[in-house]
Amino acid sequence: MKPAPFEYHAPATLGEALRLLSEAGDDGKLLAGGQSLVPLLNMRVLRPSALIDLNGVPELRVVKTSDGNGLSLGAMVRQRTLERDPLIRERVPLLSEAAALIGHMQIRTRGTLGGSLVHADPAAELPAAVTALSARLTVRGPSGVRTLSSEEFFIGPLTTALAPGEVLVDVLFPPLPPGTGWAFVELTRRHGDFAIVGAAALAHLDGAGRVDFASMALCGTGGTPYASPWLGDVLHGERPRAELIQEVGRRLSESVEPDGDIHASAGYRRKVAGVIGTRALALALDRAQGPHRAEVA
Repeated sequence: MKPAPFEYHAPATLGEALRLLSEAGDDGKLLAGGQSLVPLLNMRVLRPSALIDLNGVPELRVVKTSDGNGLSLGAMVRQRTLERDPLIRERVPLLSEAAALIGHMQIRTRGTLGGSLVHADPAAELPAAVTALSARLTVRGPSGVRTLSSEEFFIGPLTTALAPGEVLVDVLFPPLPPGTGWAFVELTRRHGDFAIVGAAALAHLDGAGRVDFASMALCGTGGTPYASPWLGDVLHGERPRAELIQEVGRRLSESVEPDGDIHASAGYRRKVAGVIGTRALALALDRAQGPHRAEVA
C-alpha cells in the first residue's frame, strides 16, 4: 500500500518546524528516521494531513560536550552515530553498545535517537539505556522549554509525556565517574529483532573495590523501561561477588510485571529478566574492575 495524501514540509530551522507543527495541529506528524512512521503511513494506520521532515534542521543533529564533561545529543543524531562516534563511545559507551544491537546497519543509518525515544516501544533498547544513564530530555513547544527525566518522559507503551505541538530537542547525559563499568545485554529470537528482554547496567567501584554506584533499566518487561530503584541499596558498599549478583537477579524476576504476547509468556519474561539482568550487572562490574573498561563490545 501507499500512504494517503499529505502535505510535505521540509523546515530548515527548529522554529519553523514548531510553527508548522502548530499550524497542522493533531493532523501533523514529524518525520525523523522514519523507521516506524513510514510503515504506519504505508499501511494507512496513520493518515496525517501534513508531514514535517526534521532532517533539514541542523541544530537537532548536534553532538557536543556539556558542563562537567557530560554529553548533549540532538534528537536527530543517527543511531549509527551513537554506535560509532568516538566522543559518544568515550563518554557514554553504554549508549554505543545499546545502539549496536538495534535492527541492522541499514536501519541504524536512518534511525535516530529522538525517533526511538518518542516512539517509546517497550522492547526498544534506547529508552532503557537513557533510563539507566539518568539522562534528561529537553522538549520545546508552544509553552516553552521543559526538561524531563526518562521516568517522567515515558508514560506507557508507545506513549510519552510530549504535549501537542512539542518536539524532543536533545538528550543530556550526565558525566560518569572515570572507571564506570557498563553493559547492555539482551535476548532476541533472531539477530536484529526487538528484545524479548534487555538490560542496561552501570556500576562504579570505590578505591577499596566496593560498589559506590549502580543503576539498571530493563526493556521488554512492561509498558515503560523498568528502573530498579532498590539496586543501589542492595549493592552499595558491597564487594562484587556471585551470590550478590544472583540476589539481584532474583529480585528482578520478582519485581517486573511483564505482559505475555506471541513471543513470550509473562512468566518466561520474568525468568529471563533475572538472567539477563545478572549477566548485564556482572559484565558492568567486571568492566569497572578491569583495564578493558574503555572498550565497547
